Amino acid sequence: QVQLVESGGGLVQAGGSLRLSCAASGRPFSRYNMGWFRQAPGKEREFVGGISWSGSRTDYADSVKGRFTISRDNAKNTVYLQMNSLQPEDTAVYYCAVDSRYSGTKNYTTEYEYHYWGQGTQVTVSS
Repeated sequence: QVQLVESGGGLVQAGGSLRLSCAASGRPFSRYNMGWFRQAPGKEREFVGGISWSGSRTDYADSVKGRFTISRDNAKNTVYLQMNSLQPEDTAVYYCAVDSRYSGTKNYTTEYEYHYWGQGTQVTVSS
């Protein structure tokens, strides 16, 4: 089992920045790819970005490319989502998730490929 706890959400004005954290526990973290997803009211959960277990590869949704950056610190069992130039359309609950395939070779973009989820953290961007 893996437990994930997101933090860092909040209310920010358009153009501002937030940094989300996702702390993992319960299983060695360093060999699993991680993903960030978000779900806006009335919409399906969507892929935001993913990072490989080594941190060497990141992938992003087109809607956040160039504004959001994913990183990880395996020594701290934590993955981060730095969000810059936030817009009202970025308002959503943000979730981190673990792909429990050991040393996975791909950052999957669909939620069913991820096996453990955090409870989510709310990000609200005001115009």
